[in-house]
Amino acid sequence: MKKILVTGGAGFIGSHLVKHLLNMYPNYIIVNVDSLTYASNYKFIKDIEDNSNYSFYKLDINETETINNLFQKYNFDTVINLAAESHVDNSIIKPGIFAKTNILGTINLLNIANQAWSGSNDSKNIFYQISTDEVYGSLGITGSFTEKNRYSPRSPYSASKASADHFVYAYSHTYNMPILLSNCSNNFGPNQHEEKLIPKVVSCLINKSKIPVYGNGSNIRDWLFVEDHISAIDLILHNGKNGESYNIGGGNELSNLDLVKQIIRIFHSNKEILDFNEYIDFVDDRRGHDFRYSIDYTKLKNDLGWTPKADFFLSLQKTINWYRNKK
Repeated sequence: MKKILVTGGAGFIGSHLVKHLLNMYPNYIIVNVDSLTYASNYKFIKDIEDNSNYSFYKLDINETETINNLFQKYNFDTVINLAAESHVDNSIIKPGIFAKTNILGTINLLNIANQAWSGSNDSKNIFYQISTDEVYGSLGITGSFTEKNRYSPRSPYSASKASADHFVYAYSHTYNMPILLSNCSNNFGPNQHEEKLIPKVVSCLINKSKIPVYGNGSNIRDWLFVEDHISAIDLILHNGKNGESYNIGGGNELSNLDLVKQIIRIFHSNKEILDFNEYIDFVDDRRGHDFRYSIDYTKLKNDLGWTPKADFFLSLQKTINWYRNKK
């Protein structure tokens, strides 16, 4: 029976993961820690609070004593670290907050887990760091990131995640800590905060306001439906090789402008839109805006048999409907 500490479990990806684990593994002990910042949504996980094998604690991952007490109480064999500040625009304005949570918070978790597991030969122990494709930097019009790409972060956010990843690898080598790491492309789906592109676009359409698009909208991202990401995390957690990293991609590359147009069409029941400029406001580009991200998930496919299953159009439609209907 696994005893898992999930950090950031009231955030977008974390909330989906916690629900998935409880549904798939009713014998696991799941402890969810989240500081409930603006980007969290406790309402999305309120329906699981009465599960007998589940506990939630409102905590910051930098709270050393309290996190350490949880380790002693539950004897965790697994940590899945999803706690992070993640909005690039915010990192440009306040990079110190990102360093505190994403770097120092990760180090704090590593120290506590390392102390708890020191001298243990339990093969179940694992520290699983959830990371991003942004640590690899920016791509031109061709090529994709593989696990062999060097890290080349270009924003305060990606720099903080890259630093955290390096600490995870360092603890693996220095302290022989069992670790896993995955780098995913842009996630989308229900319960994502409206600062992110897809929910922001839907919110603008609901409120009949102009949709801000950076530059000329030519920047390209690979989109991964959150349920596919969760299935990959599950597979890596249970079958990944200690010390390895795995890229998780959706295989859905679109320019920001093409994505916005697709959302507008779906929102208006796929009717023909004659003039998209009625909906879009092109704004000054983000400072240091990476041109393109593209994930090669061949390793995950070949080693563990994972491929994304979600139909992009239907998943986007499902996401749009969720935001339209949420209360």
